[in-house]
Amino acid sequence: MENKMRNIFIEKVTLNVGVGEPGERLEKIKSLLEQISGSKVVKTETKKRIPEWGLRPGLEIGVKTTLRNQDAEEMLKRMFTAMESTIKESNFDKRGNLSFGVKEYIHIPGAKYDYTIGIVGIAVSVTLSRKGFNITKKRNKSQVGKSHLIKREEAVEFIKNKYNVKVI
Repeated sequence: MENKMRNIFIEKVTLNVGVGEPGERLEKIKSLLEQISGSKVVKTETKKRIPEWGLRPGLEIGVKTTLRNQDAEEMLKRMFTAMESTIKESNFDKRGNLSFGVKEYIHIPGAKYDYTIGIVGIAVSVTLSRKGFNITKKRNKSQVGKSHLIKREEAVEFIKNKYNVKVI
């Protein structure tokens, strides 16, 4: 009999677009990401000052959104379609989380090209979880046991089997 606590699931999918500068283009990309994801999008701000790039703390230079539950599952399927159902094994970290980039948003099913924006890439981060991982977020924090953590190999098998993705 299989232990239900060992089942892996998608905790969240985060979509991020870095624009590099505030202004009208940032607003257009924000509306584009809202259209693609169907959820609320927030602007990201710089934390450090980098004079060579013209950045200072508090400057809005990107947008991101986080999807959970069924929305995350559907978005991940669309992103894998944009990647032609192929990702690299190096995209998985040692804790089993997955990050990859879609070079052109027009490859995502349902996205329409906007000539005022041009071609923009989207960074996708997938956080995998198991039941019991929420003990790290409670008031009296505790650690997840070493044997309960998600390993890279387990995450690769989960993505292969659930989404029919080829991992190279």
